[in-house]
Amino acid sequence: MTLLYIISCIYFFIPAYIANASPPLANTFNILNRFNKPVDGEKMLGGVRLLGSHKTWRGVICEIILCTLLFQLIIFINNHYNLPFMDIIGVNTLTISTWTIGILLSVGIIFGDIFFAFIKRRLKLKPGTAFIPFDQTNYVIGAFLFVQPFLNLSFQFWITLFLLTFFIHILFNRVGYNLGLHKAKW
Repeated sequence: MTLLYIISCIYFFIPAYIANASPPLANTFNILNRFNKPVDGEKMLGGVRLLGSHKTWRGVICEIILCTLLFQLIIFINNHYNLPFMDIIGVNTLTISTWTIGILLSVGIIFGDIFFAFIKRRLKLKPGTAFIPFDQTNYVIGAFLFVQPFLNLSFQFWITLFLLTFFIHILFNRVGYNLGLHKAKW
């Protein structure tokens, strides 16, 4: 595996990384406040919230819009400057719309995050409690489930992305925590 391959994996997933960080930023900067309502509608299962108050429609909307638009931007940059990143990892935008990929990627990252929040609540873990490695990689797992059937990327791509994301997520959460933008270090 080369450095260029690793960079290509990160390049593909940059929209997901940024979108995944957008809910705490939207909260900090009071963006889309009218959608700051819990996705689970405060419903309970076994005396425990389905997801918790921190999974909001504002976060879902921010992630979908940001991830989808940023995916268009990275494809534009890749094609305009004739960069090799998409070719290296095997993304063929001639067989599927880049808008479709962007939407699938955004829905996948949200699904992964919400699914593992649901699992954490069933395990009676409170929001912010460490759930390693899923806190760091849940959105890669969700992206895999939604994107893989359409792009058929290699197993090496997903494993590389999973491992990179684990460490990148911890690094950026530490920075966000130290800046007061995030409540958890992990």
